[in-house]
Amino acid sequence: MKTWLRLGIVLAALCLMALGAVSAAAQDSPSFEETVVTLDGGISATLVQPAGEGPFPAVLMLHGFGSSKDEVGNMYLNLAAALGNEGIASLRIDFRGWGESEGEMVDSSVDGMVADAETAYAYLTSLDFVDADKIGLMGFSLGGWVSVFTAGEHPDWFETMAIWSSGTDLKGVFLGSLGQENFDAAAANGSVEIDLGWRMVTLGEGFFTSLETYNTEEQFAKYDGSFFVVAGTEDFSGADLDWFLTHATGELRAGYLVRGADHTYLVLTEDQTVANEVIARTAAWFKMSLG
Repeated sequence: MKTWLRLGIVLAALCLMALGAVSAAAQDSPSFEETVVTLDGGISATLVQPAGEGPFPAVLMLHGFGSSKDEVGNMYLNLAAALGNEGIASLRIDFRGWGESEGEMVDSSVDGMVADAETAYAYLTSLDFVDADKIGLMGFSLGGWVSVFTAGEHPDWFETMAIWSSGTDLKGVFLGSLGQENFDAAAANGSVEIDLGWRMVTLGEGFFTSLETYNTEEQFAKYDGSFFVVAGTEDFSGADLDWFLTHATGELRAGYLVRGADHTYLVLTEDQTVANEVIARTAAWFKMSLG
């Protein structure tokens, strides 16, 4: 049996044992405070500070494409609460041009998002109640790619990382979802307006060209911290879960392939069981990997 597979089985068992404790904690009165802050560059963020003196480990949370800091179905809001109840601080941000942050959506780019993550890391690690040696990184979809790129640029910054619904071929995923015609329109006109089905977005040519700024496989190879990957079987990311586990170089690694789950873990359906389990397992992972 491969080493990563043995580790994955052991770590999955540990996460499952912690799952009950995390879920129970979420039922109690919140043991943390939430504050809206504005970072350099007009980045809007929500900071969670656990009760007590600290210093606390902390997680930086990066949202996906077309989303914002609380994430679809409030998955990041709920993850931050689960972490806060476990004594883990967090900072979730809106990338510039998205959510409540300053800037224009049309000016956003992948490298700009990495820069926003760097700004958020600098703020988070400057706080007296945060243990700067115990920082985790969380990314959902495009935010997962941005997490990998940021960790690759700064491999010593993060003790652990978790990604949901991300893959290896960033440009290929956007070609498949947005279509070549939108790439061509942005190149010809400087920008393009796209109906995603749940919202309209306006993307500049720079966003499309930035999809090739970083190489996912090269950036991931630079990171040697703990790593947790979650993907649904009904999403493109399910096909890449094994790749991430095979190529992760840290001592601790684990994966959770969610049977029957879509890109957002069925959070937009009436039954929240799958989404809640993803949140609880991820909170358990950070509790374990951040000590």
